[in-house]
Amino acid sequence: MAKVSGKNKKRILIAYFILSILILMLAFRLAWIQIVRADEYTEKAIAQQTSDIPIEAKRGAITDRNGKELATSATCYSLWVWPSQIKETYKTDAKLDEAASQLAVILNMDSAEIKKDMTADQALVRITKGLEKETADKIRELDMYGLQLAENTKRYYPLGNFASQLLGSVNDDGAGRTGVESMYDEYLSGVAGRWIKNTDINGNDLSFGQEEYYQAEDGLNVVLTIDEILQHYAENAIAKGIKSTKAKRVMCLVLDVKTGDVLAMATNPGYDPNNATEPDSKSEKEAFDKMSDKKQTDYLSQMWRNPIVSDVYEPGSTWKLITTSAALESGAATVNSTFYCDGSYRVPGTTITLHCLHNHGSQSLKKAVGNSCNPAQMMMAMSMGKDTYMDYLNMFGITQKTGIDLEAESTAIIQKSIGPVELCTMAYGQGIAITPIQLASAVAAIGNDGVLMQPRVVKKLTNSKGETVKTFETQEVRKVLSTKTANEMKKIMEYVVDEGGGGEAKITGYRIGGKTGTADKAENGEYLGNTYSSFIGMAPMDDPKFVCLVVVDSPQGVRYGGLIAAPIAKEFMENALPYLNISPSYTKSESKEISTQYAYVPKVTGKKVSRAIEILEESGLKYEIVPERTDDEDFTVVDQYPKKGKKIKKGGTVYLYRE
Repeated sequence: MAKVSGKNKKRILIAYFILSILILMLAFRLAWIQIVRADEYTEKAIAQQTSDIPIEAKRGAITDRNGKELATSATCYSLWVWPSQIKETYKTDAKLDEAASQLAVILNMDSAEIKKDMTADQALVRITKGLEKETADKIRELDMYGLQLAENTKRYYPLGNFASQLLGSVNDDGAGRTGVESMYDEYLSGVAGRWIKNTDINGNDLSFGQEEYYQAEDGLNVVLTIDEILQHYAENAIAKGIKSTKAKRVMCLVLDVKTGDVLAMATNPGYDPNNATEPDSKSEKEAFDKMSDKKQTDYLSQMWRNPIVSDVYEPGSTWKLITTSAALESGAATVNSTFYCDGSYRVPGTTITLHCLHNHGSQSLKKAVGNSCNPAQMMMAMSMGKDTYMDYLNMFGITQKTGIDLEAESTAIIQKSIGPVELCTMAYGQGIAITPIQLASAVAAIGNDGVLMQPRVVKKLTNSKGETVKTFETQEVRKVLSTKTANEMKKIMEYVVDEGGGGEAKITGYRIGGKTGTADKAENGEYLGNTYSSFIGMAPMDDPKFVCLVVVDSPQGVRYGGLIAAPIAKEFMENALPYLNISPSYTKSESKEISTQYAYVPKVTGKKVSRAIEILEESGLKYEIVPERTDDEDFTVVDQYPKKGKKIKKGGTVYLYRE
């Protein structure tokens, strides 16, 4: 046996020593991993072997009072990727780029961002969400290993730009952002579920792995007090109004006087909640795209804002209904009181003289309101005094929020120091700023025999089976006026429409009451020439069902509320009254007038077209030939529509059919 030299012995000892140190270090490292950091690595192992996919809860629907869906949840898909499977399948950058590009085309996304997700150092990554079924089907057709589609929901507003500031919208995570969506988010959102299972590194199920599925709990449905048909009438009326007045904005609020229910709440311009992060108007969108991020944020905040509950304005002469009611109830005036107007009114203790538009002379209280006489209102306020007047503002709910179940409700702006001048200007609706919901609620009390109701927009909550889970009852706030005063005020309101400045709101066959208003608009603390032109109407005055407030913000051209806001309210009421099964009642003179507006269609079938035209023109009717003729042939009419004996408005068209 060869003898080991001393030099080799030394080398062996050194190698042994090094090997021993390495074994010792390895043992120490193993102990460090298995004992000291055991919990940490156990968690990592579990995380790598666990697939945890969230199951979104279906957000509850928002419906009108009759069950018409205004907001619902539509099925959509989320796209997830298993990076480990992608890396195993697409082993070269070229193949990975190709796969990312294919997805980018379908998803309309940046391929670099998709590639980043596909190669992330995570077990499971979500690439995108909210995909339509058509897009999901295209992804399935790729048959790409490592992708997974999960079914969930996204918010959908079937009527688009409709009651948008009222309904609000949701953010990218499906949570309520504004309006009812935000106010009732805790009920609408439901509880998300989860699908947890053990998988290998490639996402394949383990043979002996555990799997747990937690079913999502769907959100509750919110049933509004809004009537979708009445909301349509309001939306259409203000759309026509903003076009004819070229105003900055037009608002319409309709309340049930007996319950305080909001039947319609519309603002134009609005926005489409399906795409709530950009304007609905093409021209506005172009301007929006050029704005800085901050300006875009400010623009969107203003666009989402509900001005009917969140913005204050000076009500002008519509406010005279409140002052007059307070004067009658307090005894500062009676229906037999007279007021002399010489065109001006000197405020006691000052040299300030306020001028009226016309010299009304001696007038009764009813005529003073019909004439919208400012001095008469000032006289009543001065007779009441500041303390009594403020007590009635408090009774009418003007000094506090109405409590409507919507976010960001504002309070009225009332001057802290009220002297004779401030009291007089407040009396006719200047120098005080209120929200539209405050004014409508206060005036609705007149139609409800003096009882003030708290306005509301939600009636109840229901589950997916349609069963009522929670009911929100109507709430009586307080008795503001006696029934006697309320009845006197209803007569005054009806007089304003019949013989005063509200004539543009008059509807034949119906008893309409109301008051017009035109107030200078304060902008950044200054009056720059714009106005708030408004009309508040009530119908029918023998048994009021609703109050309708229209506010036109900064109209161009004619600015008087009686000429521009009253016709908008009339447009709404002409459609709303028949819809609510309120039948007209005509006087003899009205019946005679109506009869002269209609004609009975004569029989022209079988006659030569030249004669048929003569007969129709004699009856005050127009004609149209079907199909349209291109020659002068005097053909025989083979059919007509409407038929003989049908009653239509004069100027209506009768269609004449030829062979």
